[in-house]
Amino acid sequence: MSMPTRQQIALYLEDVETPVGIAFNLTIIGLIFLSSGIFVLETYPISEQLRQIFQGIGQITFVIFTSEYLLRLWCAENRLKFIFHPLSLIDLVVLLSYFTAGIADMRFIRVFRSLRILRLIRFVEIKTSLLKISSNDGKILTRIIFTLLTIIFVYSGLIYQVEHPVNPQDFRTFLDSVYFSIATMTTVGFGDVTPVSQLGRLLTVLMILTGIILIPWQVGDLIKQLVKSSNQKQILCPKCGLTIHDRDANFCRNCGTKLNPELTLETNK
Repeated sequence: MSMPTRQQIALYLEDVETPVGIAFNLTIIGLIFLSSGIFVLETYPISEQLRQIFQGIGQITFVIFTSEYLLRLWCAENRLKFIFHPLSLIDLVVLLSYFTAGIADMRFIRVFRSLRILRLIRFVEIKTSLLKISSNDGKILTRIIFTLLTIIFVYSGLIYQVEHPVNPQDFRTFLDSVYFSIATMTTVGFGDVTPVSQLGRLLTVLMILTGIILIPWQVGDLIKQLVKSSNQKQILCPKCGLTIHDRDANFCRNCGTKLNPELTLETNK
């Protein structure tokens, strides 16, 4: 008996095993990268024709992202909980940034257009699955790299949109903002680029705090996982299928079955 349409769509929204699920999620991920790339290119001098092409692509992605959001809302078991979930709120802010593109009074929402890259958080596990990353070390390293790049992108986009209108000499393009964000988050602070607006200075403080707190925390997670992995081995339990055990283990820590050392595959040779 086939599943109801609602359950089937919900499966495809999260599934990375079936061709339909893989195609759907890869399409959304590709559109996120595309729209983020367009956002960056629009900070550079481009022809009016190319800008119109970008606007057309933006309208198409807006329709697709809106449809995806509505599908997720329709498939959610608890729709109120879905609406106020952090990832759904990010989706909603991104959609509002598209919707208010031509409304002058809503310019403050358009400042958050760079948040569209945060939509990739929903697909972090999917990306590691598609890339065939199965080890804990690989997943943690992927998460750290993704987190750092995402933070740099978001801060760079925010500081550009805040400072460019009032300080175009220092914040001419997105690359200038990336340079400022990295220098600030690493607490190098060359001082050659300085925000002049109050909001820009507030963002600078947040960048410094992020660099002091988040980066060491992420690196600390990686170091702890590497130490833990160095004391473990991969060996398949013939009864329960558990594959990770301590190096000196003779019995499965999950079901107590005696392990066969000949089946051991060292993870750290």
